[in-house]
Amino acid sequence: MIYRFKTTPAFRKALSKLSATQKRSAKKVFVLFKKNPFDPRLHTHKIHHLSALYKKTIYAVRVEDDLRSIFYVDGENIVSVDIGTHAIYRS
Repeated sequence: MIYRFKTTPAFRKALSKLSATQKRSAKKVFVLFKKNPFDPRLHTHKIHHLSALYKKTIYAVRVEDDLRSIFYVDGENIVSVDIGTHAIYRS
C-alpha cells in the first residue's frame, strides 16, 4: 500500500526539541519508515494504553534506545502523533 504521511503539531513541536544527534537518528529512521512503517527493522509495535485513549490503534517505532515515534493509520494516511522517550506512552 502507498501511504501519505502527515504529522500533528505536537509531533512537530516534540521533533524540534530533540538534540541534533536525535534529529539525525530520526531522519535516518524516517527514510525507512516512509518506505514501510511496518518494516521489522523499526520494531513497530502497538501501544495498547494509548490505543484505548485515542480509540484507534497506536503504534510506536524505535528511533534510538529510548526514543520512540508514535503514529496511527487512518486509511491511506500515516499520522505521526509524537516523538520522545517512553514517557510519551503515558500521555
